[in-house]
Amino acid sequence: MLSEDELEGVIAHELTHINNRDTLTQAVAAAVAGAISWLAQMASYSMWFGGRDDRNSPNPVGLLLTIILAPVAASVIQLAISRTREFSADAGAARLTGNPRALARALQRLESGARQMPLDGNPAFAPLLIVNSSAGDWFRSLFSTHPTTESRIENLMKLEQELTGSY
Repeated sequence: MLSEDELEGVIAHELTHINNRDTLTQAVAAAVAGAISWLAQMASYSMWFGGRDDRNSPNPVGLLLTIILAPVAASVIQLAISRTREFSADAGAARLTGNPRALARALQRLESGARQMPLDGNPAFAPLLIVNSSAGDWFRSLFSTHPTTESRIENLMKLEQELTGSY
């Protein structure tokens, strides 16, 4: 599906993930998000099964908001870190190959293929893909592991101008 230079860009993108230790970064972010979710769950248990002393009991509305919002906020932060790592891997691949346009073409081609043959698999595999498995509106992109292909290509074209301007 990809030309040689496009494939080189994709491989350089993945090698940059390895070089930047992005798997470790994502594992730490997932652990922090899990800890926050666990604390929120414990707060929930304390609300339902804790003592019934009205003087020392927490505000139920505040506790309920914490229980709901803390895990969502932790997930959004984790996904934002993931999107940032994707931009970084794109930039690293562009610098490594010296050809940001090839990666941009590869991203376009891969997204086009993903639209023609959507992957209706487990959403847990989304971080393993190079393009968004569920591109859509702003709200869905908030919970996406990858930035939009358009924004990635835009960044790559800016980087191409920087790289060609420095020679």
